[in-house]
Amino acid sequence: MSNPATRFCLSRAEGAHFEPMHGYRDWLKIRDLGLRDATHGQYDAWVTRANDLGGSTGRHYHNYDFQVMYVTRGWVKMYYEGEGEFVLKAGDFVYHPPGHVHDFMEYSEDIEIFELASPADHSAIDV
Repeated sequence: MSNPATRFCLSRAEGAHFEPMHGYRDWLKIRDLGLRDATHGQYDAWVTRANDLGGSTGRHYHNYDFQVMYVTRGWVKMYYEGEGEFVLKAGDFVYHPPGHVHDFMEYSEDIEIFELASPADHSAIDV
């Protein structure tokens, strides 16, 4: 059974466009997968890559009810409140509970991460 508030969404890799996160995290670039529009903001999905090396988010959290990251290529060093620091590599997955403080600290030039969150909102609250 389908939800009339949502619609089918397909985002092809061929010819995909990555946009720098202007004014927010210029050292990252993202590919919007179209899920925000298809679900009217209920969910959002994107792929993150490095636009430049040397950036860090600093410790922060989001107002998401749900957030996951899956590393598809490269590596990223992350900090998770109450858990410590981890180097996540291709194939690694992490779930961020609501309000969980984390930090995107270091990363490889070829980093690529699939991210899924709900609701759709890219804002971060620094701590």
